[in-house]
Amino acid sequence: MDSAAPDRAMRIATFNVNGINGRLPVLLRWLEETKPDVVCLQELKAPDARFPTVELEKAGYGAIWHGQRSWNGVAILARGREPIETRRDLPGDPDDQHSRYIEAAVNGVLVGCLYLPNGNPAPGPKLDYKLLWLERLATYAAELLGHGIPVALVGDYNVIPTNLDVYKPERWQKDALFLPEVRRAFQVLLRQGWIDAVRSLYPDETIYTFWDYLRNAWGRNAGLRLDHLLLSPPLATRLVAAGVDCEVRGWDRASDHAPVWIEVSDAPSRRPRRSRSKDNPDG
Repeated sequence: MDSAAPDRAMRIATFNVNGINGRLPVLLRWLEETKPDVVCLQELKAPDARFPTVELEKAGYGAIWHGQRSWNGVAILARGREPIETRRDLPGDPDDQHSRYIEAAVNGVLVGCLYLPNGNPAPGPKLDYKLLWLERLATYAAELLGHGIPVALVGDYNVIPTNLDVYKPERWQKDALFLPEVRRAFQVLLRQGWIDAVRSLYPDETIYTFWDYLRNAWGRNAGLRLDHLLLSPPLATRLVAAGVDCEVRGWDRASDHAPVWIEVSDAPSRRPRRSRSKDNPDG
C-alpha cells in the first residue's frame, strides 16, 4: 500500500485493537510506521486507570479515552496535540453504561469515535440494544449534519453493509452483523447525507477490515468490512485517499481487525487519489 500522504493531508484512522494493553506493541509499531494524525480506537478492554498514557505520549500522541473493565472502551489519539473532548457518550439513553462513544475536535474536524454493539445472539435483547443504539446514532448524526461542519463518525460499526463486504454472504444471513434491519439502519445514515469514505473511492472492490481468528480466516482472506469512516459533506469534499493497512492483521499477536484510514486535504479536492488496499494477504 502507498502510505505517503499528499502535501498538507490529514490522515484519520480507525483501529479496533481488541485489548489495548495486550496489543500495545502492535499499536505502537503501526503508529511509528504510518504516523496517522488522528486515530480512533475501539475495544480498549481496560478501565480508565489502565490506559497506556505514558507510552502513547512517548510515541507523540495526546489522547482522550473512555474505558471499561474487560469490555468495550473507546479512545481518540492526536499526533503532536491534545484532542479537545466535546462528548463522551451517545445521547438518547442516560442509563446506558457502555463505553461506546467519545468525540473530540482535532485540527478543525469533529471526530466521533464509536464502537457499535455486536447484537448477537439474534434475535434477543442484544439485538434490541443494537437497533436502539443505531436509532440513537441516527438521531444524533442528523443533528451533527445540521451544523454544516466537517465531521467524521469513525469506528467499528459491527455492520456488514452489503454482500460485497463479506466473504460468504449466505453464511451470515442470520447474524446480527448482516440482518436486513441492521443494514437498513446503516442505510439511514447514508440517506441522511453521510458518505462512506472507503466505498466512495472504491465502489466495486472487495475490501475487508476484519478476519476472525478461527478457521484460518486471515490466510484464506475470508473477511468482513465492519470498520467504517462516515464523513459529513463538508469533509467528504476534501477526501483524497483511503485504504486498509491489511498487513497489520498478519503481525504477531495482532488484533482481528486491521486499521482503516482516510486522508483529507485542507481544501476541497477535485481528483481523489486512489490508494490500493492489500485485500489479499497473499497478494
